[in-house]
Amino acid sequence: INVLHKPPYEHPKDLKASNGRLKIGFVSSDFGNHPTSHLMQSIPGMHNSETFEVFCYALSSDDGTNFRVKVVAEANHFVDLSQIPCNGKAADRIHQDGIHILVNMNGYTKGARNELFALRPAPIQAMWLGYPGTSGAPFMDYIITDKETSPLDLADQYSEKLAYMPNTFFIGDHANMFPHLKKKAVIDFKSNGHIYDNRIVLNGIDLKAFLDSLPDVKVVKLKCPDGGDNCDTSSALSMPVVPMNTAAEAIINMINQGQIQVTINNFTVSNGLATTQINNKAATGEEVPRTIIVTTRSQYGLPEDAIVYCNFNQLYKIDPSTLQMWASILKRVSNSVLWLLRFPAVGEPNIQQYAQSMGLSANRIIFSPVAPKEEHVRRGQMADVCLDTPLCNGHTTGMDVLWAGTPMVTMPGETLASRVAASQLMCLGCPELIAKTRQEYEDIAVMLGTDMEYLKKIRGKVWKQRVSSPLFNTKQYTMDLERLYTQMWEHYAAGNKPDHMIKPLKAVETNETA
Repeated sequence: INVLHKPPYEHPKDLKASNGRLKIGFVSSDFGNHPTSHLMQSIPGMHNSETFEVFCYALSSDDGTNFRVKVVAEANHFVDLSQIPCNGKAADRIHQDGIHILVNMNGYTKGARNELFALRPAPIQAMWLGYPGTSGAPFMDYIITDKETSPLDLADQYSEKLAYMPNTFFIGDHANMFPHLKKKAVIDFKSNGHIYDNRIVLNGIDLKAFLDSLPDVKVVKLKCPDGGDNCDTSSALSMPVVPMNTAAEAIINMINQGQIQVTINNFTVSNGLATTQINNKAATGEEVPRTIIVTTRSQYGLPEDAIVYCNFNQLYKIDPSTLQMWASILKRVSNSVLWLLRFPAVGEPNIQQYAQSMGLSANRIIFSPVAPKEEHVRRGQMADVCLDTPLCNGHTTGMDVLWAGTPMVTMPGETLASRVAASQLMCLGCPELIAKTRQEYEDIAVMLGTDMEYLKKIRGKVWKQRVSSPLFNTKQYTMDLERLYTQMWEHYAAGNKPDHMIKPLKAVETNETA
């Protein structure tokens, strides 16, 4: 009753009380081991503390993970609102902190407390990242998005005003969490002249030192298998190749015999299926693995000589029309398989039954169990192409597979949830992977599965662009976010009501790469 009769809060229109600093409040139940933290955990600590003061309001208790520890340590202020269950008192706390822009990272996901925002403890309130859609609520002023995800001609889908980031609104902390995946080496296990970048892969922070300890390692520019005269190698992937020698045989034997790890030249080389047994915090993504990690197709029952299409989303995102498209692709690319997750396991027989009704044999779809976060991202290297789910895209999973260097084909729809992958690919600089129609989606996927020269070219492009484009550059993203916050505040301080912020903010250039 007290909340119902709460008088509205008064808000200043200047920054005198905060000594000229904008106070930003991030509200989330996901400061912990959750995909949202995997995406944004570095953002609070990257804000310019001379002009911004960052508050993180947790709606959940401490889960004891390094994800929580990082946000607590790097935000200027961390407040556990799970200890203040009364929404009125929690809103009072936010208002007393003098927050200028309050950011809703939950929307209608588990753990949300939208009642806090309904009480208007801050003069500007914005949706961001954690919920793929509009709030539909009059108390949310803006949704932080971008022109690809939320075109102005679709603005009537949103109750909020659109606030555009200069690139994509999506971000991932993969460069910080998984720096060992920035480089890779491969083992030339077939010795038939065709070297593949995704059959037996080595990753590791100490990869260069390990390779330097081995004999006869060469950096090879991967050519297309047909070796034709028209094979364009300008965009081809260059990577170290380990020939079949004693070290390579020891690595392959470790995998074949299910061993956890071996020591080669004083380096620990570990089986990529055993990360939880070796270091659980590395398995969850809380720490960077310290060993050389081996990932192979054989670990997942994937054929060595086939094109592997993949999708690592929860199975509810696969509607019948999507599965029909995928079946058509598999039929057109005869030596191909589709790699999905048992996410959940009860969905596997349903998908197999539906696929078989469309004329696909059961061995064309391969299922794997859900893996710990680090393995989940790393094993994406084994696929040739990711087929996105058009109805509800891969959001975090899209970032995961792109960080693994695997191209993703998508087809944007009209909703925010169906346009995120296209936004990611535009930011990555790969518009050729975005289809306008179902037929074009199939054709792009088929060309990647049948034209090996084109596949090598696109894989090389994605591998390079993920570290040079803004997609995984959290520092640049934070600076762009700060400019958007400043624009929101200046608009409010001038006495204006919220309005679309769609004029392109010039992206802040940093010298850093992912």
